[in-house]
Order: sequence, then structure tokens, then C-alpha cells
Amino acid sequence: MAKKATKKAADKALNIDNILFNCRDILRAARNSGSFFEKRDMMLTLVFLRFIGEKYEDGIENLRQTLIEQGLDPDNEDIRTAFFDDATFADGTYNLPVEARWSTIINTPAPSLNVALDTALHSIATTSKDLKGCFIEGTFTSRNLGANDIKKLVDEVNKISHKAFGEEKDLIGHVYEYFLQEFAVNATKEEGEFYTPHDVVQLIASMIEPYDGTLYDPACGSGGMFIQSAELVKSKQGNISSVNVYGQEKEAATYRLAKMNLALRGISHHLGDMSDSSFTNDLHKGLYFDYIMANPPFNLKGWYDDNLKDDARWADYGTPPASNANYAWILHMLSHLKKSNGVAGFLLANGALNDSDTLEIRKRLIQNDKIEAIIVLPRELFITTDISVTLWILNQNKKGGNYHGRTLRNREHEILFMDLRTWTENPVKHQKKKKVFLSSNDSKDTEDIKVNLPGQIEKASAIYHTWQNEGTDGTNYEVPELYRSVGIKEIEDKGWALTPSKYIEFIDHDLDIDYEKEMSRIQEEMQDIMKAEKKSQQMLEDAFRGIGYGID
Repeated sequence: MAKKATKKAADKALNIDNILFNCRDILRAARNSGSFFEKRDMMLTLVFLRFIGEKYEDGIENLRQTLIEQGLDPDNEDIRTAFFDDATFADGTYNLPVEARWSTIINTPAPSLNVALDTALHSIATTSKDLKGCFIEGTFTSRNLGANDIKKLVDEVNKISHKAFGEEKDLIGHVYEYFLQEFAVNATKEEGEFYTPHDVVQLIASMIEPYDGTLYDPACGSGGMFIQSAELVKSKQGNISSVNVYGQEKEAATYRLAKMNLALRGISHHLGDMSDSSFTNDLHKGLYFDYIMANPPFNLKGWYDDNLKDDARWADYGTPPASNANYAWILHMLSHLKKSNGVAGFLLANGALNDSDTLEIRKRLIQNDKIEAIIVLPRELFITTDISVTLWILNQNKKGGNYHGRTLRNREHEILFMDLRTWTENPVKHQKKKKVFLSSNDSKDTEDIKVNLPGQIEKASAIYHTWQNEGTDGTNYEVPELYRSVGIKEIEDKGWALTPSKYIEFIDHDLDIDYEKEMSRIQEEMQDIMKAEKKSQQMLEDAFRGIGYGID
């Protein structure tokens, strides 16, 4: 029994959220820890140093084993000079100077840690072109946490290991999401502080299948879209080097985070030399991409600039309203899709499905046959918003042909509608607010989740891909309350609305309600409410009488 208890305690100690919880408490109690953003940046930087340090150490150990297998002595001075002084690794691991290695940091005395950490950052920035600009130099000395506090943080981060948590995890993204949830009081989607959950990214990637070619994200955030796509490519036994990544991010801190995240994964990228708005300073102007994946800020205000009035991106559709950037994002992405076969999957707030002030733009998008699928997602997928969200898929080629080993049919003048709002069977525990996730076939029960309905991502993708495939009858492709293929004529008759519930049949479940039982329940609740209200009224009257003012 004691052994089981010990093992359970050990497992808990290795839970990454437990480690981050401890770090959160240290930062909350510490003097000089700064704002939410500064706390987050410190944590992200520490996790980055930990992981890149561990990868370096693994690279060195693999190099030692290779030399031994070749009959060479890795401890020989000449061999060390030849192979280790300027070690290069084929797996994307960076050769780290001594002062930047985690083994150096973890063994630094507590009073010297702030200086040692900033020395490591400066050393990395000056020796690696790819890692330059990933972090703010002077992060630790400017805050100057107490020796005890910074030592506690470093010791906690030392427990995080890809050996324990798996290399496939978007670890930087996970840390980002955790601290966003724990610290951000005013972190809203509009402010750009937003993380796309792993399962949602996986859904988009599984649908549009960005296996090779060029991939673009005009609001790339922490780079989660790119990382998940790379994992999808690897799961298909593909080569991630065959995917060229392009992105842009407006927020400077998040731009650094994306560079950090991609560098950690060994994913080459084109994020531009700076953070900037994709609207006012498109860093990839004139480029066209095979795939686009994005989760741009919902209902963004303040995006418009007078210089954008006659912008070529909306020349064929009309200028999007200055009060809301939703359709500006759509037209921006459409302008960057390859004309022959580009595919885009992106998220928008549900309001974009039937906004009155974007009717003409939406009408032209439908008439020009750019929209392929509209998928409403379950609520509570996101930590920082309760807004119901829609996945849009645009496709420049609905005529059919070969695509990723499948033969596609002609889908011109059809749009597939899906409604996944009932897919809430998989809750996430230990959250401050209700949260659910979309399961995949490899989802496993953990301390925080129980998989009640497996393979939701695969099921949604199969619905979409089957609809695309040769042999499917688009005129009769439907399942009530889940999906339906709809012709453009019907959409026109519905006023060019893209709301799935206008087209998918929903059964009136009210017919199955036990009204006597339901009314009894409501009656009991109303009685309780009225009793509480009466009690409050009496207390108020007594209070006024107590100070000499009766209420009659």
C-alpha cells in the first residue's frame, strides 16, 4: 500500500501543472516579480532555457555514443577538440556555450542566478541567428528577484523534462496557456493574449492536411498552428522540412514567444524581422500559400487605417467595416491563398456568419464559390472566452481531382455545414471555469480528463473528407443535428446566411420532456427563490426600523 502511495505522489510531482502551480505561487509571493506579462515572460524564458539545455545534453550524449560505436574515445583531448568544441547536431539542437547550458545554470549559487540567467540569454542571442530576438535581454536582472525566490523557480523548472512529458507536447504553448489562465485579469482575445487549444489546432490540421508546401498564419500567436501541423506531418511519416512556415504576429511579446517556440522545435520559419499588423504592414505581401491556418482576434476593433481604403485585398468584395476586422481577416487570407488550389482553415466568432454589415462581402464570397465548409464548435473549448466559435474552410479548387491520395468530386456551388455544439462529452477537470475538449483516437484518460467519446476529431474530419470524395452524393449528404450539404440556391433563399442551424434539421426534443416532472422541479425552485426574497425583505425592513425609519 505504501509503495502505491509513494508512486502516486511521484506521479503527481511530475505533473506539469503542479510544477507550474508551484511557480505561480512563488511569483505571486515574490517581491519585484512584476506584471502578469513579466511573470509569464520569466517563466517562458526559464522553460525555454531548460528545454534547449536538455536537448543539448541529449545531443552531446548521442554524439558520445556515436563516437564510441566508431571506435573513438570521446574523452580524448584531440577528439573533444574536433567534435565537441563546436558541436553541430542534425536534429535541430543548438550548440550552446558553457554559460548558456542548463547544467551551468542549475549549479549557479542563488545570489548569482539573475546575472547568470541574463548572461545565458545574451550568449544565445549573440551566437545563434535563429534564436536572436526570442527573448528580452536583461529579463532577470531588471526584475532582480530575491536569491531565494529565483532559486526556488529554477529548481521547480528543473523538474520539467521532455523525457517526462514527451517531446510531442507544445510545452511553451502549454506554459503560455497556464499563465494566461492564472494571471491574466484583462487578457481578452481582442487584446491578443489568447492561446488556441491543442485539440482545436489538431482539428483544423486534420481537415486541411498541410502535409507539404507552404503554410501561413497571419496572426500566428505562439506558433501553435505550426507546431501541431509539424506533429501531423510526422504522424504521417512525412518530413517537417518539406513544410515551409510563414507567419506574422502584431504583439511584440507573442512574436518573441513564437520564435522561441519554433526554435525549440527545430522548425525553420519566416516570421519577418519584426512584430507588426498584417493589415497595415503585410510582411508577406505578394506571396501565395498552399495552406493557411489561423485563429485571428475575434471582433477586433481599431484595425482600420485610412490608407487601407482602396487596398487591393478587398478590391473585388468591398471594404470591410472599420468596427470589426472579421471579414478583413477573411479577405486578407483569401488574397494569400494560391489561386489554383489553396486551402484555408481558420476560426471566427459566430457573429460573422450572419452580420448585416458584411452581407455584401459574404454574398460575393459565396457566389465566387470560395467557402467550402462551416463548422460550429462546442462552447467552452477555450479558457479565455465563452464565445461560440466557428471553423471556416476556404478552398480555391472545388472542381475536384487528386488531393493527398484521395480523388475529390466536383463540389462547386455546395457548402458543407456542421454543428458540433453537442459534442461536450469530454470535460476537463480542475479548471476555474468549465472547459471541454475534442478527443482524438490517441486521447487517454488522465488525472484531468476522462475520454467519454473518443475520436471526435477523426469523426469530424471523416465527415468533411467523405463529403469531398468522389462517389458521394452532395444533394443527399446529411445527418440531422450534425451535418448537411447545401446548394447555393438554398443559401440565397435564406438571405446569404451561413448559420448552420438554418440548414441542418434539428429534432424537437421538447416533445420528449416529462412536463409534470419538469414543472414540479421549476415550482420547487421558485418556492425557494420566493422564500429567500421574503427573508431579505424582512431583514431590510427590520434594519430600517432599527434606525427609526419604518417601512409601511
